[in-house]
Amino acid sequence: MKRNSFLVVVDMQNDFIDGALGSKEAVAIVDRVIRTVKEFEGEVIFTRDTHGENYLQTREGRLLPVEHCIENSDGWQLQPALKELAEGRTVIDKPSFGSMALAQYIKSRCVPDTIVLIGLCTDICVINNAMILKAAFPEAEIFVDSKACAGTTPENHENALKAMKQCQILIL
Repeated sequence: MKRNSFLVVVDMQNDFIDGALGSKEAVAIVDRVIRTVKEFEGEVIFTRDTHGENYLQTREGRLLPVEHCIENSDGWQLQPALKELAEGRTVIDKPSFGSMALAQYIKSRCVPDTIVLIGLCTDICVINNAMILKAAFPEAEIFVDSKACAGTTPENHENALKAMKQCQILIL
């Protein structure tokens, strides 16, 4: 990877892996995500979907009425091996799908050459963050590792990858 490169590990939380909104596809990417974090040469940033006890009263909660990632709950925690890998690294809590704070954090560090996104869910939080980062850093190479992501369904995963590719986000 180039000198100013970042790996963004999106929402690899218990609720999205094997909890309230988990799936066999999410479980299947855990080992690859761990390996990618361990091998990445550059800065690694983790995001956490973070909701309050009033989640079901929020706009998102009314449209997706499944309590998940309630701050400080077991489901909100990063997957155990990734939680360990996140120690001493930046973790950005985000109340919504995409994070402007993520783009602002990267901008505060440098002008990135490369940003790689992995994690969950391809068709919601990964695509939202990829698009925000593409807008914030139009000259950076933005990659999504399709084998280290999973969507809400396999079809939604593929559709999101196609949409990102169309927007000049590079799909690995």
